[in-house]
Amino acid sequence: MAAWFITSPLHNLCSSLALGRAVTVSPSASAPGDVIIGGIFPIHKGIRNTSLSHPSLPECSELDKREINNALIMIQAVESINSSPMLGGIRLGYRIYDSCGDVTTALYATKSLMSTGADCVPEPNSTSCPQPIMAVIGAAKSEVSIAVARQLTLELIPQISYESTAVILSDKNRFPAFMRTVPNDNHQTRAMVKLLSDNRWNWVGMVIADGDYGRSALNSFVSLAAEAGICVAFKEILPGFLSDNAEDKIRQAVETIRSNPKVKVIVSFTSSKHMSGIFKHLGQGNVSRVWIASDAWSTSQDTLKGRSLGSIGTVVGFTFKKGNLSSFRQYLRDLHGTPDPLRNNSFLKELSALQNQSQGLGQLPIDTLIKYIKPGTVFSINIAIGAIASAVAKLCSVNDSRDSQLRLRWKLLAELKESTFQVEGKNYKFDLKGDLNLGYDIILWKAAEGSVDVSDVVAHYDLGNHSFSFTSQDNRKKILALQEVESRCSPTCQLGQFKKTAEGQHTCCYECINCTENQFSNSTDMDQCFSCDTDMEWAPAGHSCCIPKTMQFFSWQDGFAVVLLTLAALGILLALMAAALFLRHRHTPVVKAAGGPICQLVLLSLAGSFVSTILFVGRPTNLQCQVRQVLYGLSFTCCVSCILVKSLKILLAFHFNPSIQEALRRLYRPYWIIGVCVGLQALLCTLWLLLNCPCGREHPRPTTILVECSEGSYVAFGAMLGYIALLALVCFGCAFKGRKLPESYNEAKFITFGMLIYFISWVIFVPVYVTTSGTYLPAVEMVVILISNYGILTCHFLPKCYIILFKKEANTKDAFLRSLYAFSTKSSHADFSVSGKSSTSFYSISESFYTPKKAMQSRAVDHDTPGKSSNVLIQDQPHKAFCRKRNASI
Repeated sequence: MAAWFITSPLHNLCSSLALGRAVTVSPSASAPGDVIIGGIFPIHKGIRNTSLSHPSLPECSELDKREINNALIMIQAVESINSSPMLGGIRLGYRIYDSCGDVTTALYATKSLMSTGADCVPEPNSTSCPQPIMAVIGAAKSEVSIAVARQLTLELIPQISYESTAVILSDKNRFPAFMRTVPNDNHQTRAMVKLLSDNRWNWVGMVIADGDYGRSALNSFVSLAAEAGICVAFKEILPGFLSDNAEDKIRQAVETIRSNPKVKVIVSFTSSKHMSGIFKHLGQGNVSRVWIASDAWSTSQDTLKGRSLGSIGTVVGFTFKKGNLSSFRQYLRDLHGTPDPLRNNSFLKELSALQNQSQGLGQLPIDTLIKYIKPGTVFSINIAIGAIASAVAKLCSVNDSRDSQLRLRWKLLAELKESTFQVEGKNYKFDLKGDLNLGYDIILWKAAEGSVDVSDVVAHYDLGNHSFSFTSQDNRKKILALQEVESRCSPTCQLGQFKKTAEGQHTCCYECINCTENQFSNSTDMDQCFSCDTDMEWAPAGHSCCIPKTMQFFSWQDGFAVVLLTLAALGILLALMAAALFLRHRHTPVVKAAGGPICQLVLLSLAGSFVSTILFVGRPTNLQCQVRQVLYGLSFTCCVSCILVKSLKILLAFHFNPSIQEALRRLYRPYWIIGVCVGLQALLCTLWLLLNCPCGREHPRPTTILVECSEGSYVAFGAMLGYIALLALVCFGCAFKGRKLPESYNEAKFITFGMLIYFISWVIFVPVYVTTSGTYLPAVEMVVILISNYGILTCHFLPKCYIILFKKEANTKDAFLRSLYAFSTKSSHADFSVSGKSSTSFYSISESFYTPKKAMQSRAVDHDTPGKSSNVLIQDQPHKAFCRKRNASI
């Protein structure tokens, strides 16, 4: 597998695109390998003044032991990968450059990292062009990373930063190849605001260093703080680089801090140098302050420079997640045992030279380096190297040797964005913005043997849950003890009060005013009092809650409601018992004459109508108000539609001339008629529900609230009832015309009486309903529905139930045919017009109810002795003869 890297374009040193005039910047440390990883670290703290008369490399000054450690972390991580079987024989190499914390120097270093191809210039002391890099680790400062990222984006070279946290770097449209192993500052400022809110600090100061890092943090913090009701009393912006002007700015910031004694909490997004200057000029104070330290200086032990921690107050720092430091500590201790540790490592040579000058020793200051280990950075760099190694390993397994250098970089970038990698036994993955959001460790500085311990992790901040978890109960108490520090512009307003802010003041500076009548405040420091819902509540002045009014509605405990519900339950029981009785005797003439299967539909509809009355009791809800009217409308419409079908059948059988009757018989489809009638009512109810549906509403009264149903659109309500009334009117008309039928088939009389009861009850209902209001308004409609239902139930079904149960001799085919014969004989002597009645109709109706479709057989009837039947079978022909005789008589 290693042969791919040796023969691939990675070793073709002149295959990449030239990036302009070559530069001659030497790496601070390098090592050969099949895959080269670049590194940009601020190994020196700054640069000396340089001439601007011509382009030249700035001169770096003052070694930074902390950043020396960071470069060594990368070297140790690469060597650890090479010594493991992870890459299957492929070796990682590195070239580390010093940015000196300066953008210009970092750009020169970046250009050297990208310098391959036809225009490349060999590095000093070398006769060949440098091997192309596949990825870059760094830089540290956000300002430097932004400049480097813009240059690396030209060839989409993957860049992974271990400390840059500026929010802008998460913009993948601007920085598509940038990634980082730390969260962006939005998460840190959100965590800080959470800490301030938990401790009820709403009057804070802020100190930042000018630059992309500080400005981004300032904008994010101010925005989030405003959402949480936290005011920033002052914002001090210090120069990004220390100079003569910086000293004046630091003094100005100190004066601002002193002039705001109520500000006990200060948030700082600066460097350790800035904070060292502030602590120096602040002097011994008698004000206990809490300093919220960003990751830039939260672990810098040299910030105090000999000052005691008690003189400045309490420091709560946010730092990146740390991993296992034992491996790197052991690596530093083993440096002396490494053969020629200073080979190809200029910054270690410089550090050794400084050590020789100061102490005359020919060895590295290992103990000093261990002291300056930054735990979070060790973990971040290890993750960055681990991510690259994992991506390289996956590319090896699917490599195409024809890929160019640029294509390999792009594939590596894509693999870094998509793959999951493992470090220290845990899996990690970059999010869509290229960030690795691991959260933060919260540290609390403490004095320890004349120095300051900055490694005491007291809590962890989880980005997903936006919450703190404490490492121990004692640490929890330490953080909660900070609540004793009060950083507020004004005292806390109590319950029943609100904050009144004067014009031009901060919203956190106010006076406390009692809430007026019918208003309340139920927590401290309310910006305004809440108004009670005077329709339902009330409150005296200066009160912390509203007192609810008593609800009033047609209750289940009301005696009248109990009576009506009992009647409704009885009606449901009677309807279901009648349905069961008719189902059992469905083949008898009485059941067939009553409509057969349609009777079951009528009884079930009546049961549904009885059920709807139950919904008129209890506290109305929107659903209850809608269901009760729709359920009644549809069920009673179905009931009346079934009765209409029976009425039409009577009318067709007895009251039309043969020609019209034949045409109407073809159109007569009972279930279609029922479906259409119910469908029209369903459409009407649907429009009612969609456009202006019934809903529960409350009418306030002095001490009570009347809860009732609003019908929404009373036009729709009236249309629903009117539609039922129209169907009932048609039923009544048809039934009235057929009221003089034989007793055994006298459905018309029952329909007429049932509809009369319905009309009478609803005619009384309308004026009573319009003029009634209050608790018992639903009872009015319940009474009318119950009267209508019982009218139909008693008129239509109780007589037939009586015949089925107690007059079984009348529920036979013989009894029915005798009744027909008697009615036919009586009618044949009556004086009526032939156009109105016909024997054919009479025969058809009897045949449709009482004979099968095959040849009808029935018992013979003795014409001379009505009431007696013979045992002789009468076929169709005698019936026809009887009809011809009846027509002749007419």
